Amino acid sequence: MENRWIRAALPALLIHGCIGTVYAWSVFKQAIASQIGASVANVEWAFSLAILFLGLSAALLGHFVEKDIKKSALLATFFFTVGMIGTGISIQQKSLIGIYLFYGVVMGIGLGIGYLTPVKNLMLWFKENKGLGTGLAVAGFGLAKMIFSPIMVSLQLTFGLWQMFVILGFVFAILMLMGWVLIQKPAGWVEVPLKQAFKPWAFFKNRNFIGIWLMFYLNITAGLAIISQEKDILMELKSSSGSLVFSLAAMTTIISIDAFFNAAGRIGFATWSDNLKDRNTIYQIIFILSLVVSLLSFTLPNYNNFLPIVIVIAFFSINAGYGGGFSALPPLLADRFGMRAISKIHGLALTAWAAAGLTGNQLASLIVHGLKLPYQDVFLAIAVLYLLALAISRYVVTPRRMLLD
Repeated sequence: MENRWIRAALPALLIHGCIGTVYAWSVFKQAIASQIGASVANVEWAFSLAILFLGLSAALLGHFVEKDIKKSALLATFFFTVGMIGTGISIQQKSLIGIYLFYGVVMGIGLGIGYLTPVKNLMLWFKENKGLGTGLAVAGFGLAKMIFSPIMVSLQLTFGLWQMFVILGFVFAILMLMGWVLIQKPAGWVEVPLKQAFKPWAFFKNRNFIGIWLMFYLNITAGLAIISQEKDILMELKSSSGSLVFSLAAMTTIISIDAFFNAAGRIGFATWSDNLKDRNTIYQIIFILSLVVSLLSFTLPNYNNFLPIVIVIAFFSINAGYGGGFSALPPLLADRFGMRAISKIHGLALTAWAAAGLTGNQLASLIVHGLKLPYQDVFLAIAVLYLLALAISRYVVTPRRMLLD
């Protein structure tokens, strides 16, 4: 069974295919708010906390993942599934604090460890095509939403909301344990410790790392502003008669297809970057595409017959670019800093995800709920973010390398 598809690709899909369900948040956030008697704005903080602790745990535990992916896969399984089950029990008890603790903190830690675990392993197995390897590693993260969104809706209708979390907690435990059994580094690979101590703060003084961190942060913030609000945006689309443009079933279908583009972007953009002279170029392509569709979504007036089509296209494009930004990141970091401590460096870069978790969906919530502006204005805000990210990618990030000993 010394096969890269069995020892690297399949376990990556099993692990990321479970933890990626965090992106199905918009499917059940309103139901959670209604069931526990809290506002949607307050419930939103559970998602923000989950992304925050994802980034923090990835940054703090990168050395642990680097050392032993078997143990890290097992630890990720424990934290993520306990978080899911605990969230269900907290909903049953109508405890918002419990939801913050289990969905935000406990599950968030499982997300961070689980996200890092398969990435370096795939770059080792796919050393000639690192982009393809990392695309496979994180494709499951995008596919999870497409696969599990309709399952979540069905479980809610059949068994109830809190029961859905408990059932999926046990299902995910089985799938992630399968990934733990299968995952393995290539035969003969030995982790050679660095001669000098790893100094995280040194990277935050490096121009390339700062630029990569900033453009990654902006792409995630913009993406989360849309991804966390997709269902709400679709419900705002009305015909000239005032009726909904899309039925609830159509909305669920669109959100599921979004996840397909998220996964396709993770594989497609990262694989494309394998054939570019500088992988940084792929980010500029992503930012230009996302900027154009965001501006189109903002400029078309409401009740315009083409607006629903343009917004759905924008969803697909932004999801693809959002996913591609994640998968292209580890190979870009490896190109700039080498493979010796890539899990540690990748973990540091994922603190941008932690920061974006506090700003992405909160930015959209501020615009719509705080300032009482229409959802279309969210597209203008993220267009500005994409323009800034493009400038950073073009003028701050350079081809210069800083290899560790």
